[in-house]
Amino acid sequence: MGDFQTHEHDVLVIGAGGAGLRAAIEAAAVEGCSVGLVCKSLLGKAHTVMAEGGMAAAMANVDERDGWETHFADTMRGGQYLNNPTMAELHAKEAPERVHELEAWGALFDRTKDGRILQRNFGGHAYPRLAHVGDRTGLEMIRTLQDHGVHQGIEVYMECTIIELLKDGDRVVGAFGYDRERGRFRLFKAKAIVLATGGIGRAYKVTSNSWEYTGDGHSLAYHAGADLLDMEFIQFHPTGMVWPPSVRGILVTEGVRGEGGILTNSEGKRFMFDDIPELYKGSTADSPEEGWQYVTGDKEARRPPELLTRDHVARCILKEVREGRGSPHGGAFLDIAWIKEKISNSEEHIKKKLPSMYHQFKQLANLDITKEPMEVGPTTHYVMGGVRVDAETQMSTVPGLFAAGEVAAGLHGANRLGGNSLSDLLVFGKRAGGFAAKYAQEHGGGKIDDAEVDAIAKAALEPLERDGDGENPYEIQRELQEMMQDKVGIIREDGLMKEAIDEIAALTERAPKAAAPGNREYNPGWHTALDLKCLLTVSEASARAALLRQESRGAQTRNDFPDKDPDDWGNHNLLLRKAADGSMEVEKVPVVPQTDAQKKIIEANQ
Repeated sequence: MGDFQTHEHDVLVIGAGGAGLRAAIEAAAVEGCSVGLVCKSLLGKAHTVMAEGGMAAAMANVDERDGWETHFADTMRGGQYLNNPTMAELHAKEAPERVHELEAWGALFDRTKDGRILQRNFGGHAYPRLAHVGDRTGLEMIRTLQDHGVHQGIEVYMECTIIELLKDGDRVVGAFGYDRERGRFRLFKAKAIVLATGGIGRAYKVTSNSWEYTGDGHSLAYHAGADLLDMEFIQFHPTGMVWPPSVRGILVTEGVRGEGGILTNSEGKRFMFDDIPELYKGSTADSPEEGWQYVTGDKEARRPPELLTRDHVARCILKEVREGRGSPHGGAFLDIAWIKEKISNSEEHIKKKLPSMYHQFKQLANLDITKEPMEVGPTTHYVMGGVRVDAETQMSTVPGLFAAGEVAAGLHGANRLGGNSLSDLLVFGKRAGGFAAKYAQEHGGGKIDDAEVDAIAKAALEPLERDGDGENPYEIQRELQEMMQDKVGIIREDGLMKEAIDEIAALTERAPKAAAPGNREYNPGWHTALDLKCLLTVSEASARAALLRQESRGAQTRNDFPDKDPDDWGNHNLLLRKAADGSMEVEKVPVVPQTDAQKKIIEANQ
């Protein structure tokens, strides 16, 4: 075997965002458990810091009517009932405890007048439920988890990318990767592995996701034999920046709408009132005045239509653009400045509630959100699909391999509610880390195949050994991103998705010919060439699942099947796995059934 730097741990956590840090902390709390934490960038740079609005937890600090049952019902309704109901129940029950734990570890939340954690309104939530720190909640979460975790004896490997999971028979026993700075290979031996690698947004041209989000965990799990689930459901956040081009796709938090921001078209019309889904008619305001009363805390008022679910708001903006009423650069106007009609000190109020947004627009777009509306449009934001896991333990269908956070499927169904992702990271990060440590204690280390490791290393070096006639990895990535944006984007149809699958196959033929001139040190072209396998895997999974699901539901919108199919597709998820011949299989499986008690909770919270 090659002379690779080798590290041994009981539990290896891949990814150091909220889910990865929480998993590592939980595993390290088990006596005698050695924990390694691998992160693709520097510690503290995880994409979780980009989560702005808050974490959803039914603590009832602002509205005493809230409770876990309502949170559970909201999550299930938002996910169009394709969620795993056990995960949705565990999440709703355990989220408040995880938030209080974070507070005990030093997180500084905004406060109510009587000193409790303040909570704000967010789309799809019946009551103000998001615990927040202005619009910098993700940053506070990462800071707190890191400050707490650094004392737990966790070994951190920064700027390291994992390219393959290693198995002994059925179970996972290690991982192989390289350090991005020097290009040296690293071999990790582990009794259990937790994937916490985030999403797949970099498969698209316009995305709020950071450069790390190339679908690594999804791809690693899939190629190790794990099942993927719900990969057709990709959330396009309705409000990303659209102008200037240098900022296209950067997130504009839903917190703007939670604080009273309204959406208007080029004619100045507040268009969200024109199309309110049947499922939400009873709980949505029927006048602008009622909507304003809701965001200012009137418990009798109903939510404004701007706070409907993300999939719906994104489609409404797209409709305005298509019908010629969009903003100058192909979006809509998001206006928080209008509240000066209602609040005398509106400028100070906006800067206090939305400090990041104020600075973001001032510095990147030379626009003052306290005085003029923002231009916004949909941006690829989140994947509801991921590794199929056990609801209680977070273990995948491959023994010893666990997943938590965005890389895991089940909690969100067809559409995630804003704020549920941050509490998801904590609830299921804790569970994954705890159960991974338990698995590691009960199972000894496995055997690693030296020849397999040598073959992986050899293949990884091939882009560096090609001369000038190889493919440009950036060009392959660009073609994939543009194609996915155009053909597997917000609005989908049969012919375009079939073209997408053919084009992904053609790009998959080209990717192994990618060349990265230069040596292993500081070579981003090489990193991009190695990322292509992951991007192509998740793109194919999304396209195949979206083609098969012949209906519109949640984040899946099809021109050729504009309606929901409650009897068939409403009762099925789509599962993807790697066949023996290496091809991708798609299988239709029944949803996890709700218990009678869960059905009653949903009925009581209609």
